[in-house]
Amino acid sequence: MITVTNVSLNFNGTNLFAHCDLMFTKGNCYGIIGANGAGKSTFLRLLSGELEASTGDISIDKKARMSVLKQDHFAYDQYTVLDTIIMGNPRLYEIMKQKDGLYAKEEFTDEDGLLASELEGEFAELNGWESESEASRLIQGLGLDVDTLHMPMSSLDGNRKVKVLLAQALFGSPDILLMDEPTNHLDISSIEWLENFLFDFPGTVLVVSHDRHFLNTVCTHIVDIDFSQMQTYVGNYDFWYESSQLIQRMKRDQNKKAEEKAKELRSFIERFSANKSKAKQATSRKKLLEKLDLDQMPASSRRYPFIGFQIDREPGKEILTVENLCKTVDGEQIIKDLSFRVNKGDKIAFIGDNETAITTLFKILMSELEPDSGSFKWGISTSQSYFPKDNTAFFIDRKLSILKWLEQYSKDVTETYLRGFLGRMLFSGDDVLKPVNVLSGGEKVRCMFSRMMLNGSNVLVVDQPTNHLDLESITAVNNGLSDFKGIVLFSSHDHQFIQTVANRIIELTPNGFVDKVSTYDDYIESTKVLK
Repeated sequence: MITVTNVSLNFNGTNLFAHCDLMFTKGNCYGIIGANGAGKSTFLRLLSGELEASTGDISIDKKARMSVLKQDHFAYDQYTVLDTIIMGNPRLYEIMKQKDGLYAKEEFTDEDGLLASELEGEFAELNGWESESEASRLIQGLGLDVDTLHMPMSSLDGNRKVKVLLAQALFGSPDILLMDEPTNHLDISSIEWLENFLFDFPGTVLVVSHDRHFLNTVCTHIVDIDFSQMQTYVGNYDFWYESSQLIQRMKRDQNKKAEEKAKELRSFIERFSANKSKAKQATSRKKLLEKLDLDQMPASSRRYPFIGFQIDREPGKEILTVENLCKTVDGEQIIKDLSFRVNKGDKIAFIGDNETAITTLFKILMSELEPDSGSFKWGISTSQSYFPKDNTAFFIDRKLSILKWLEQYSKDVTETYLRGFLGRMLFSGDDVLKPVNVLSGGEKVRCMFSRMMLNGSNVLVVDQPTNHLDLESITAVNNGLSDFKGIVLFSSHDHQFIQTVANRIIELTPNGFVDKVSTYDDYIESTKVLK
């Protein structure tokens, strides 16, 4: 349905892509991955026609209708929600406006009658009579009330606008769907609804996302942008990641016998082929995976930072006790009678619709804020390291180099040691001399984790650690916290992150809290039963 032939895109003399040949076919969902700045979103803009390639050709079936998830939250403020959603099918919306204009005329001519008849026929072919009910189903699936349909877009907050724009993209059965970060600002139930929608979607989907759980659930293929090249691989993100790691290990071990390599490869593919049996895509995915050989596996050059925490001392039995904690912010009580006890080995995910409540709790536990009432007590054998949601205060001295910045937190201040440490965090060569005021959000996060790793603490308090990170860094942080031998209190929007790290969930609600020893997936299922 989409054929990309010899496509290159040049910015200021540098090729973002070079000589790319790809094909995207009906019934498949392609996850576009690559390091920050690799050009994932730019590639979607090329396919949508918003940008023009420097060389090559992009061929799209002329009969296919393409729908793109819009990013401008204010572009439709002069329209109602219903009109905004129906605009997802521009031709249908155009026909509706033409019809309204014709029927509003005081003098209705024969020519008007013929045109109206033609428009009514096309309107019916495009399922126009079902447009409002379809829009209603879409917004309800995304967690909005039916009454929202007739509200002006300008009256909605940012999160509801995101859902309306997503409904717009999905409206009217497009043949091709391009989505850039579709799960941003969506709640758990809305993301699950979107996943199920895409399971049944018969067209072609291309999606950019940092949500690994979403990529694993919906993708039949991964398109990897690496060193200005694009390569398509069968499978979801986890298959791409683990197979690329497997190939790297095999290449490092050149002396391994060929038959041993083949056996390991077959075992790996069989394990993933049996995965994800829920969707119809799984059947075709399994067949494709079973046909793979070594040459079709991803040999990625992607670099991953090293995130690993060592503890200086084992914590005792007393970790943390919180009793009847309450806190009001801006007149709203966001923490109400919160009580819990942290046990040895706990890795607790704090979840809830009110992110401010969780951040406030962490600030109280780190003595940055005082509670209105209640108390908390850390065990005398504990030591804490804190990753705040807002790290601005740690980079006030903007002229410091990364090297000098890290030196503040290290017992060993020799340049050789610090350079070696920063090298594992992907700061190499002259990078370590960059002043911290020019660092990106992701680079600052890596600096913050470097600081934490030097502390040797046995308790980590981590607030939204995956913000600003690419998939490689998210994976590294995920692995680091999963392997950590101490206690973790954390919050995150990343489903897979919570599922693979947490052994306990505490949900802060407007009426109090829910505390359950459980994986994240099991917790979600249990709340569905309660509802």
